Amino acid sequence: MRKMLLCLSIYLILPHYSRTAMADEAECIMREHKVERFISEIYDELDFGFSDKLPYDAFDLAYRGYVNLRNENKLNNGHEIITVCDFELSSRQKRLWVIDLKNRKILFNTLVAHGQGSGDEYAMSFSNKPNSHKSSLGLYVTGETFEGEHGLGLRLHGMDEGFNDAAFDRDIVIHGAEYVSDKFICREDKLGRSWGCPALPNDLTAAIVNTIKDSTCLFIYYPEHKYLNTAYWVNKKVTNLPR
Repeated sequence: MRKMLLCLSIYLILPHYSRTAMADEAECIMREHKVERFISEIYDELDFGFSDKLPYDAFDLAYRGYVNLRNENKLNNGHEIITVCDFELSSRQKRLWVIDLKNRKILFNTLVAHGQGSGDEYAMSFSNKPNSHKSSLGLYVTGETFEGEHGLGLRLHGMDEGFNDAAFDRDIVIHGAEYVSDKFICREDKLGRSWGCPALPNDLTAAIVNTIKDSTCLFIYYPEHKYLNTAYWVNKKVTNLPR
């Protein structure tokens, strides 16, 4: 008799749990649609002017990571700036964008080098390991400036565990380099490469560094399967969208 009552209780309770689960799933889907629409609207409002257009997939992930870092107080919220390096593109292209989210405009669009261990014209391989001379994918928070062998530099703190969290110890920084220029491409038929740092043209380094320093978001993108499916910040559900 007790067994029959237990089965009857489970039978009566199950529909309630099923309805609750379905409601939760529907709410989750609606929330995700809202996030997708919000990001799409921001992208459509960006004034690229004479700049190359940043591919949407790179912007979408960068923005999701930016919001999640911002919501966890990892960023300086007074600076509504994202810097995106799209390493799916050829190094001969201007594949770095500094974006002013508040005013919906592109501040800089320029060349950027990848690590010599990552590939030749195209970056194909990435690593978090010391002495790999490879670029590291993922989200970074910019740190302080310094003067080094390349002149003005900007320290970077990798936020994606297993993908770029060794960047600071590897001395992966933003710096200028003479091999990042149209002149170098014309001479060598390709852009030069770094030891893993996102190196910039010398004539733009100071302006870019001073714009993005002190806890702004930098995202190095490449559609690597493992990163896209397991990295924490880009896969975390987005809540509390900026107003």
